[in-house]
Amino acid sequence: MPPKRRGPLQTVQRETDDIKRKVDALVQHAAEPDASDKTETMERCKELQRAVEEIMKTLKKLSKADELAPVGNYDQCKREEEKRLLTLYERLQSLALQLQPHDEMAGPSSSQRDQESEKENSDEEDVSSEDEDAEEEVEDNYDNDDDDDNADSGDEDISPTASGQGSVSYIALSAFTGEEEGDLSIQKGEVLKVLSKNKDGWWLAQNSRGQKGLVPKTFLKTSSSPQDSERKDEDEDEGESEEEEEEEESSKTSNWNTVRKAVTEIDATDVLSAMGAIPPGFRPSTLSRLLEEGRSYRASHFIQPKLSQSQLSFKDLHMDPDTGKVHGRPSRVSLTLTLWSCRMIPSPGVGLQVLSRHIRLCAFNGNEVLSNIHTVRATYNSKSPKTWSFSPRMTGMLPCLLDGDCFLRCDSESPDLGILFELGVTYIRNSTGERGDLSCGWAFLKLFDESGAPIALRTQELTVHGGTPFEKESDMDTTSTKRGYPTGVFQQMLLSRKIPKLVVKLKSVNTRSRELLNLLPDTIVGSLSTVHLLATYRQILADALLLDRVTMYNADLICSSVLASFPDVLDQPDLMDAFRKSWTESESNLRRSDKRDINVLKQMFVSVYMGSVFTLLYSAAMPAPCWADEEVESQRARIIYSPSQKTSVETLLSSQCSHQAFDITQVSYDLISSAQH
Repeated sequence: MPPKRRGPLQTVQRETDDIKRKVDALVQHAAEPDASDKTETMERCKELQRAVEEIMKTLKKLSKADELAPVGNYDQCKREEEKRLLTLYERLQSLALQLQPHDEMAGPSSSQRDQESEKENSDEEDVSSEDEDAEEEVEDNYDNDDDDDNADSGDEDISPTASGQGSVSYIALSAFTGEEEGDLSIQKGEVLKVLSKNKDGWWLAQNSRGQKGLVPKTFLKTSSSPQDSERKDEDEDEGESEEEEEEEESSKTSNWNTVRKAVTEIDATDVLSAMGAIPPGFRPSTLSRLLEEGRSYRASHFIQPKLSQSQLSFKDLHMDPDTGKVHGRPSRVSLTLTLWSCRMIPSPGVGLQVLSRHIRLCAFNGNEVLSNIHTVRATYNSKSPKTWSFSPRMTGMLPCLLDGDCFLRCDSESPDLGILFELGVTYIRNSTGERGDLSCGWAFLKLFDESGAPIALRTQELTVHGGTPFEKESDMDTTSTKRGYPTGVFQQMLLSRKIPKLVVKLKSVNTRSRELLNLLPDTIVGSLSTVHLLATYRQILADALLLDRVTMYNADLICSSVLASFPDVLDQPDLMDAFRKSWTESESNLRRSDKRDINVLKQMFVSVYMGSVFTLLYSAAMPAPCWADEEVESQRARIIYSPSQKTSVETLLSSQCSHQAFDITQVSYDLISSAQH
C-alpha cells in the first residue's frame, strides 16, 4: 500500500520538528565546556537561521485550499507553527549573541541587530509571558482569518547608544527599586553603564557587579568619570564663586519671573513626566476632559430627539402610520463590536496608584468627536501588567461598565469616519492625593476605504499610538523602516510582539438587533446589553411627542417622570444595571407573545423603572456618582441592592426613607431644553 501523501502544512510541521531537534543539539553542544571552535558553531547557527526563514516564507504562502484533505482548525494550526518558528529563531539569535566576541559587541562595529537582541534577552521572560497570555486569551475567543496580522510592520521605539566608545557611564540621581522582572534596582550615586537607550524612557543599564536591567532615564545623569567630575567641580567652584555672587543680584529678578511663569504654565502631566512616573506618550485624557465639560458628549444628550433644520419637527423620530410604532431609520454606520484585549500597554511608574483602566470610544472623523463617549472598564491582572482584558467571565449579569460588547450608529457623511479608541487610566498621587486622568495612547479604526466602501467586518488588530489624535507626531510612533533598523521578516515579527496593540472584533448585526438599533437616534454609541431598553424608551418618547401633544407646535412641559429622568440614569451605569436586572426578572414572567407586543413592553418599562431606579435616583442616602471612587461605588451598590428598594409606592411614602427635596424637573419633560438642536 503506497504511503499517504502529506499536505503542505503537515510537511512544514515535519520540517519544523527537524529544525527543532537540530537547534536543541546545537545549543547543547555550545554549552559544553570542551566545545569546538566557536566559528564553526556560529556558521551552523546562521545556517539554521536561514533554514527557519525559508520555512517561515513557505508557511506564509500556504492557504487552506492547498491542503489535500480538510484540516480541522487550520488557521490555529498555522499560527501555532508561526509561534514555534519564531521561538526557534529567538533561540538562535540568543545563541549567536553568546558566541560573539565581547569586543565586537561593545565596539563601534557592533550591528543594530545584535544590540536589539541584547535588549530582547534582558526582558525576554517578561515580554514573552505577557504576549503568550494575551495571545491565548484572544485565540480562546475568536479565530483570526487574517494570517498576516503577526507580520505587521513594527513600531518599536528602540534607539541603541550611538556613542563611538560603546557604553556610556551615568550616575544615579536617586534610588530606584525595580517593580517588574527585567528592571534594575539602583542606589543614589551608583555608577552605571548604559548599553542601549529606548525612546519609551527606559534604558538598558549595567552596574559594577555586572547586573543588567531597565532603568528610567530621568534617574540618570551623564558622567564620563565620577572622580574627575568631582575634582573638576571643586577646582571650578572656587574660581566661579565670586563671579556667581556678582551676577546673582542682577539676575535674581529676571530669573524669578522666568521661574514663576514656568510654574504657572506647567501641568500635572509635565510634573509626572519629569518625575519618571509616566512613560513618554502619556497625555492628559482628551475624552475625559470632554465628558467633564457638560452633557454634550454624554449618552443622556444623544438619546434625545434631534430637531430638523426648521426646528418645527424632528429629524430622527418618526411614527409609522400603519403600526403606530417608531419608524426605523437605517444609519450610514450601524454595527456592533467587541473589545477583546490590549497588549503591551505601558504602566504608570512609582508614586501613582491606578484607580481604573478603561477604554473610551466614540465616532470620530479625524477633527472632531461626532457622538457620545462610551466607557468600558478593563480587567487587570497583576501577573500580566501590560495586558488589559474585557468582559470577564462571572456569575450573574455582567455589569455594562465591564461589557466589551458595544454598538455604534453614526450618520456622518465624512469619508474619514471611524471609531476613536482612547486607552486611559484614572490615578491618584500617593504623596498629594491628587486625582487625574491620563491617556495611555489611542487607536483609530477607519470604517471606509479609499473608494468609500465599508471595511470588512472582522477582527482588527490596531496599533496604539502615543500622544493625542490631534498631534502630528507622537513619542510612541515609529516605523520599522528607520535607518539602520532591521527589516527582515523575523525582525518585524519580534518587534510587532512588543508594539502596543488593541484587538477589536467588528461584527455584523442580526435581524432582531438591527430592528432595535434602527429605532435609536442616527448617532449614538453604547453597551449592546442596553439596546432593548433604549428602543423601548424611544417608543415612549415618540408617543408623548408625536401622538399625545395637542399640536406639533405645542412646547409645554410634559408630565412624565420616565421621560424626565431616564436620560440621567443612562449616564449612571450602576443604576442601568439595576434597571436591567429588574427588567429581566419581569420579562421572564411574560408570555412569548407579550414579549413582542410593544404596548405590553411600554407598560412594563414604566412599571419596572418607577419601582427599581426612580426612587434611587432622588434618594437622599444615595451619594452622587464619582468616577473610579471605590468607596462611593461600594456605598451606592449597598443602597441599590438593598431589600428595601423592591417597591415604589411603599418606598416613596415610607417615613424611614428620605428623599431629595421635590423639584418640578423630576416629573416634567422640557422639550425645548432637552431636544438636540
